[in-house]
Parts: sequence; structure tokens; C-alpha cells
Amino acid sequence: MGIGEVAALLGVGLAAGTINTVVGSGTLVTFPTLLAFGYSPVVANVTNTVGLVPGSLSGIYGYRAEIAEFRASGGRRLVRLVVASLLGAAVGALLLFLLPAKAFKAIVPALIALALVLIIVQPRLAKRVAARREANGDGARAGGWGVLLAVFGSGMYGGYFGAAQGVLLMAILGLTYSDRLQVLNGVKNILACVVNAMAAVVFITVGALGLGGSQHPSVRWGAALAIAVGALVGGKIGASVGRRLPPPVLRGLIIVVGLIAIASLVL
Repeated sequence: MGIGEVAALLGVGLAAGTINTVVGSGTLVTFPTLLAFGYSPVVANVTNTVGLVPGSLSGIYGYRAEIAEFRASGGRRLVRLVVASLLGAAVGALLLFLLPAKAFKAIVPALIALALVLIIVQPRLAKRVAARREANGDGARAGGWGVLLAVFGSGMYGGYFGAAQGVLLMAILGLTYSDRLQVLNGVKNILACVVNAMAAVVFITVGALGLGGSQHPSVRWGAALAIAVGALVGGKIGASVGRRLPPPVLRGLIIVVGLIAIASLVL
């Protein structure tokens, strides 16, 4: 890689790490950047997923107090959610290689479009979540099989592609539990991290064993490392400073980048 590519990937990795911690749509920044540098969609997806894992870990550390609050108030809720996310991620990651490459190219623009719609409606959804939380009082709700299936589905989506899985998770958690939103955001960071980590394990294993066939799913480690370094710093920024960014500005940036990604894939 040239110096320009390394610098660009460091920059978008930092942005993605920050965005993932705050709202969970960092892939909409890194994925189109990898496409712009000539990586195929499947390789870009694999490389991006591996590169963003350190940023998720950094975000978890920044939210450690909120995560401890969730664990203290709800027993084994977090364990069940993590298991559902891991299982879903494994299925989604395997689907990336079981389905033909043409399917990925056809499906991803629709997934990005869905992610953009979710980002656009997020403020209205947040108001509904807040109203529901106020009506239910401050106590935490345990959640049943319904929330576990929803989290499994979100994990499957994240394992396959992952853009805006954080938005999906916040919707699921906010409509299920009445904990503070910042607490749920910390839980969201854990679940997104385990999804990315499980998908990364599957991608690396498939690539190392040469099981991906014609899709050539091997991780491009130079690009993944550059994204990882940026994301690690970005995750810390997102946990401390990023929450102060004006949401409309952040959403606007993500929407613009997402539209560019759709255009890159379709055209």
C-alpha cells in the first residue's frame, strides 16, 4: 500500500471507530473507502470487519461503568444477549461464503439503503423508545425469546455485512429494556463487538483454509491493520467526546457516505 492509502485508511478507521461507539454505522465510512481503493466487495467486507474489532474493544472500555450497571440490575441478561449475538454472527458470516459473490453485490446496496433509512428515522424512533421507557417506569425488563431472536437476527445481519447494526441493536434493546439509553449504548457496543469478532474468526479461518472458493475471501492484513489502529483511537474518542457531536451532523455525514457506497456498487 502507498502512503496515501495508509493515511486514508487510518483516517476512516478513526472515524468509523468513533461512529461505531456513538451510533454504530462506521462500516458506511470504511467499506466504500476500501471499494475506492480497488478491493472487491467481499474482500472489502472481510477486511473491514477484522479491522474494526479493536475499535469495538476500545468503545467497550469507555462504557465499562454503564455496562457494569446493566449487569448489576439484570442478572444474566447480558450473557443471553451475547450468546444470541455470537450464534447469529456465525450464521451470517458463513452465509457470506455460502452465497455466491453476485448475491453479495446485489444484497449489499439494499442493506446499505436499509441502514440509511434506519439512520434517518432514528430520532423519531428514539422519541418512541423514550416514551415507552417513561411509561414502563425505570425498572429493567428481563426480555424473553422475542428479544433473543431479534438479537440473533441482528447478529446474523452483522456477520454478513454489519452497516448500522448498532442502530438495529439500539432499537431492539430500547424497546425491550427500560435501562438508561447510555447504559443500553454500552450493551450495544458489547454485542456489536462480539458479532464483529465472531465474524472475523470465521473470515480468517475460511481464508486460511482456502474454503471460500472463487470468492477469494482472504483478509488484506495491511489495510485491516491501518483501519484497526485508527478504529482503536476512534473508539476511545467516541466513548469520551463523540457523544457531544451534533447528531444531525453525524447522520448527514453517514448518509452522504452511504449514498456514495451504493453508487459505487451499482455503477
